[in-house]
Amino acid sequence: MKRTLLFFTAAILMISGASCQSKDNTTNQQRALKAQQTITPIEVAPIDGLDRAYFASGCFWCVEAVYESLKGVKESISGYSGGHTQNPTYASSNTGRTGHAEAVEIIYNSQEIRFSDLVDVYFGSQNIEQVNGQGPDRGSQYRSIIFYQNQAQKDIIDSKIKEIEQTLGKGKVAAEVLPFEKFWEGESYHQNYERLHPSNPYIQNVSIPRLRKFQKKFPDLLKTKGH
Repeated sequence: MKRTLLFFTAAILMISGASCQSKDNTTNQQRALKAQQTITPIEVAPIDGLDRAYFASGCFWCVEAVYESLKGVKESISGYSGGHTQNPTYASSNTGRTGHAEAVEIIYNSQEIRFSDLVDVYFGSQNIEQVNGQGPDRGSQYRSIIFYQNQAQKDIIDSKIKEIEQTLGKGKVAAEVLPFEKFWEGESYHQNYERLHPSNPYIQNVSIPRLRKFQKKFPDLLKTKGH
């Protein structure tokens, strides 16, 4: 099972896939550009005064935990987005043939945390140059995608990417930028996985270290104890 992959196995996969990264990145960029040109994004209206935002950044167990640690975020839900099939499942998305990536729906209070803050957290909690995956999780189902619902959000995302790439120099942000279409909620056993399964080897060796690394970068955005 992918969640219990040993790190030396991941290293072998990283080496064997290195020669394909340039080609994969071009494919991702072409797909994202085509989507931006042909798809009108769906804007999700606030529900009970709370907004929604959608991100994909590797394993949704990791991303869910990162966003749920933020002040102003009521809930983070694991699921699937960015694909071309209906009703994707964990099993089908992991084939890489549905086009979906593991994604999260962030339910947040925009009076407490801004969309631009969520975008900062998105880029600040991942390896922004890794193509088709994060850490040991490899494949198109783990690719990074940042979804926008309107032009204002897209402008924020594009500005952040431009700033990051200017800082990196030759480095490029691997994340696709796609208009939001549909989020499919994942199976119940995936929800709150890190919190409910703290002794899981993947959680211990990948998810928790990723969360702690992120928290050190953004202490001002974290929830206080008791919230």
